[in-house]
Amino acid sequence: MSDAMPSTGSRHYTDLQSAARFPIKLPIAVKSQAGEESRTETTNISANGVLFELDSEMPVGSAVNFTISLPGSVLGSQADVQIDCRGRVARSFVEEGHRGVGVVIDEYHFERG
Repeated sequence: MSDAMPSTGSRHYTDLQSAARFPIKLPIAVKSQAGEESRTETTNISANGVLFELDSEMPVGSAVNFTISLPGSVLGSQADVQIDCRGRVARSFVEEGHRGVGVVIDEYHFERG
């Protein structure tokens, strides 16, 4: 039997996926290291990170800033709540013609709209 371990990157990503993921579609504005901003929606969210589709490529390991919008109507609030996040790309893939990006959340804070 081989004691070979998967590459550090894939093992690390598997460890990050240990938190329960919830299939929640929320508006998200993503800002790349180059300063380009794209608007899309989340595919799923966990305590550790978020998965979304994006037209442009984001290399694994690159830093990313993004803002997730929580509608006030869902929260029972008059104002929307913005979650400003900093993270890094843990996974980037193409599946069925769509580019998915998995981001680990390193830091976040809430702002009322």
